[in-house]
Amino acid sequence: MAKYLLLKHYRGAPAPANDVPMDQWTPEEIAAHMRYMRDFMDRLEETGEFVDAQALAPEGAFVRYDGEGRPPVTDGPFAETKDLIAGWIVIDVDSYERALELAGELSAAPGAGGKPIHEWLELRPFMGAAPTITE
Repeated sequence: MAKYLLLKHYRGAPAPANDVPMDQWTPEEIAAHMRYMRDFMDRLEETGEFVDAQALAPEGAFVRYDGEGRPPVTDGPFAETKDLIAGWIVIDVDSYERALELAGELSAAPGAGGKPIHEWLELRPFMGAAPTITE
């Protein structure tokens, strides 16, 4: 089994086919989208492939250690992840091919007009243990 992160973006990825921002959806469209997401994760729980999922709130800050007694630094040339990352799902699957299959299925969540979003999802494997170096 290998763990993968399915990362959902607000922006920063290529535009989805159904590119209507969620803040322009009707309450019914939002409910249908959330139901699809819950059903998707319920199916993964049944197969043992679900690990975790979280949606992120829009607020956030960058924080950095800048020496003893110094305040955090919250500005700089950084991507505003609060505007980029909407949330994630962690899966534990048998193969990369299965991870691709699930990402494709999640991409079809309904959006405006009840039509699939066909959003781009970032699929990233978890880093495994560092290899042991032998001579």
